[in-house]
Amino acid sequence: MLAPVTTLEILDKLVSFPTVSRDSNRDLIDFVRSFLAARNIEAELICTGDGRKANLFATVGRKDIPGVMLSGHTDVVPVDGQSWPSDPFRTRLSSGRIYGRGTADMKGFLACVLSLVGRMAGTKLSKPIHLAFSHDEEVGCIGVRSLIDELEKRPVKPSFAIVGEPTLMRLATGHKGKIAARATCCGVEGHSALAPKALNAIHLACEFVGFIRGSQEEIVEDGLREEGYDVPYTTLHVGQIEGGTALNIVPGKCTVDFEIRNIGRDDATAILDRLMEGAARIAMKRKPAFPQADIRVDVVNEYPGLTTPLDSEVVRFASRVVDHPYPLNVAFGTEAGLFSSRLGVPAVVCGPGSMEQGHKPDEYIALSQIEACDRMMDRLLDECR
Repeated sequence: MLAPVTTLEILDKLVSFPTVSRDSNRDLIDFVRSFLAARNIEAELICTGDGRKANLFATVGRKDIPGVMLSGHTDVVPVDGQSWPSDPFRTRLSSGRIYGRGTADMKGFLACVLSLVGRMAGTKLSKPIHLAFSHDEEVGCIGVRSLIDELEKRPVKPSFAIVGEPTLMRLATGHKGKIAARATCCGVEGHSALAPKALNAIHLACEFVGFIRGSQEEIVEDGLREEGYDVPYTTLHVGQIEGGTALNIVPGKCTVDFEIRNIGRDDATAILDRLMEGAARIAMKRKPAFPQADIRVDVVNEYPGLTTPLDSEVVRFASRVVDHPYPLNVAFGTEAGLFSSRLGVPAVVCGPGSMEQGHKPDEYIALSQIEACDRMMDRLLDECR
């Protein structure tokens, strides 16, 4: 007996799997694989070493010619500490909205993709449709990299990709890149009664944070700009500081977690180099009295931005299947930049829902957005016949 094929039934099933990034996504992946197998579509899994997580790749139609790749991530952010009026891992339909963790970001899109597969039984395709479902996107676009490694080895790759992050079904051709980094500030511990005889690592960290803020002000005043973004320039942001053990101990270590979100015209690596040079100067001022003084900066994670030319094949194709074909840029990062830069597969971002609802308690997607995405899928199928 075939699994349910209506989009809302599939969405309810997908949401029922609590695929928080820290946990396994295998139950959801196994459901999708079974859903596809029931329709004679073979799915390939690319698993992590411990087998707890997996990417899924499948092709509907011929595998020896390029096609359209529909891509999305299966993981969601936690609900810990959030106030939900109902079970976040069961969908609830109310006043034209579907509530549940991941409905907007981005199981709504995955449900529309699977619903399309359910509707196209027996359809002959001139252009194959590839499905790419990843894990661990929410923690820095990490999981999809092993899928890309596998696809790189193949003689035939998709012609282009549509990544279904929530854009209110608007066509997005650009997003910023990101470097996440940690500065480890090393001082010298001591008794707080003798504080001048020690070197306070938190003070070093504060100086470095001040340097980051000053660098941001320079970018705002004199840096490059790229219109189409809510914030049209590169941003520097400090998100977390951790240091100290007790009030009467001068701390010897403090860490600063910060990020660079760069527009396409900016070189994020060059900006990071300038920040590292500033960190070295701050530490060097203290070294005559405290040779142990140091600020070490390490990259924790990074992913590239996306700048897809407006005259590219993927933009022309996507413009024919969406309701709103006028391109825009989005503020958040996606896996599209990795598909484009590492795999050489041009990509756009377009999916149902709004990131305004993502990651929040009582996350929802409007029913009208699901309907718009289903319309896009039907048009996409017509293009691939």
